[in-house]
Amino acid sequence: MGRMISPGKAEGEAIVSPEPIGFYGGIDPKTGMVIEKGHPLEGKTVTGKILVFPRGKGSTVGSYVIYGLEKNGVGPRAIVNEEIPCVDHIDISQFETGNRLKVDAEKGTVEKV
Repeated sequence: MGRMISPGKAEGEAIVSPEPIGFYGGIDPKTGMVIEKGHPLEGKTVTGKILVFPRGKGSTVGSYVIYGLEKNGVGPRAIVNEEIPCVDHIDISQFETGNRLKVDAEKGTVEKV
């Protein structure tokens, strides 16, 4: 059982990173493409996906990138972490890229569907 950080529900295809993501300089806010060199998701898009990664990295400016992704219509449908934000305290090792996930932040659950 996870902990709700931000309310809402979403369902969609997972994109999973075993490594932390730094949104500032790591994801293009205009395209939703992961641009961090050498990152496991480099060249892939988070647009419309359930973005699963252990935790964020880098500065607090990353929150502005997340806002920009959403404003530009290229943001993920939900974010799931082992540690904050959105729904955290989830064992992400159970998910793989391509899994279809259902996120219910109010209940603190993330399930494969």
